[in-house]
Amino acid sequence: MKKNVIIIGAAGRDFHNFNTYYRGNSQYNVVAFTAAQIPDIDGRKYPAELAGELYPDGIPIYAEEDLPKLIKELKADDCVFAYSDVPYHRVMSVSAIVNAAGANFVLLGPHDTMVKSTKPLIAVGAVRTGCGKSQTSRKVIEYLMAKGLKVVAIRHPMPYGDLVAQKVQRFATVEDLHKHKCTIEEMEEYEPHVVRGNVIYAGVDYEAILRAAENDPDGCDVVLWDGGNNDFPFYKPDLNMTVVDPHRPGHELSYYPGEVTLRLADVAIINKMDSASPEGIQTVRESIAKVAPHAIVVDGASPIKVDDPSVIKGKKVLVVEDGPTLTHGEMKLGAGTVAAQKFGAAELVDPRPYTVGKLSETFEIYPNIGILLPAMGYSDQQLKDLETTINNTECDAVVIGTPIDLNRVVKINKPNTRVYYDLQEIGYPNLEGIIDDFVKKHNLVK
Repeated sequence: MKKNVIIIGAAGRDFHNFNTYYRGNSQYNVVAFTAAQIPDIDGRKYPAELAGELYPDGIPIYAEEDLPKLIKELKADDCVFAYSDVPYHRVMSVSAIVNAAGANFVLLGPHDTMVKSTKPLIAVGAVRTGCGKSQTSRKVIEYLMAKGLKVVAIRHPMPYGDLVAQKVQRFATVEDLHKHKCTIEEMEEYEPHVVRGNVIYAGVDYEAILRAAENDPDGCDVVLWDGGNNDFPFYKPDLNMTVVDPHRPGHELSYYPGEVTLRLADVAIINKMDSASPEGIQTVRESIAKVAPHAIVVDGASPIKVDDPSVIKGKKVLVVEDGPTLTHGEMKLGAGTVAAQKFGAAELVDPRPYTVGKLSETFEIYPNIGILLPAMGYSDQQLKDLETTINNTECDAVVIGTPIDLNRVVKINKPNTRVYYDLQEIGYPNLEGIIDDFVKKHNLVK
């Protein structure tokens, strides 16, 4: 008999697990997805055009809070947990809910979900959201491009709009971001790639995306998987890199699937060593030695620079940081905070008395964000609420710690300056040497 399945997700790994393991698999009947983490992604369907011939009506997506009721009403046999950057106690809490309702709790692994590329593939992931994975990806790409190689990046999914239209997305210019109606969260990941001159793909169907990337019209010598949250790669890597964060020591062994990404690492990068405590750095070193003793360890820093330090010095500033880093990433500071401290801000202004609409809801859901403002922009309403909150806040200036310039998407009525940060390796071994070895191993020398 077919098993009825509910996939518990957040519009990313859940769709990938379905596409690679359940779509077309006559042993299973996926009766529902549930959604969490990302605002306003429940209440829609995984469309028939993507679900395949076994699902002519598509698959409904419900709120995760309805899971116990759904298990009973839909007679679910298996519930597959399929989202990332969650503490172990949360994963097992969901498993308790599932088991108490009578169903099996399932975690699919790399064997059943990784797709093999026809091109050499490097994967870059992290043990938490906000470790500095994206800047590591950019550094790897720069080393490969310096050797004359065509690099095509593929980003972990963020399909929050029309799923059929987002099946396979290609971004080669900033204009493509507007064409695909990208959210702030998407722009933050895609824009740094396209402005450096390399193409990046994303979307929903990651086998179709990989085949398109391998055959990109501009050419492809190497595929780079630019992972999201702390998920393990959707593709089988020839070289797997994982970034760890000494600002959150111990999280690398207590979050799912962050520990998986660390155990799979060929290279472990300790980032932010310029601003972390010696104790935090030592803790993550010990964690790497414990679960990934085979990994090459690269030391790294994230030096901060700003467009105009005079906007910060002596001023009462509002710090706007990357949204997911503060929400489910649980970071208490980001690049904007470090810049405000480094360049002499008189005070960090608390935005909470000034929030409106969706941003007020964000602080209710994530009460530990504190006095930083997450740049939430999953919808037009969130963008409007972000703009209103920034402009409502009584401050002298705004420090923009997001990977993109917010001035492009919202109108800020106060002096502001943008923060930049890139990976800077410390000593040896370094990524350049590791990439040299990779290029030689795969006969990629031009």
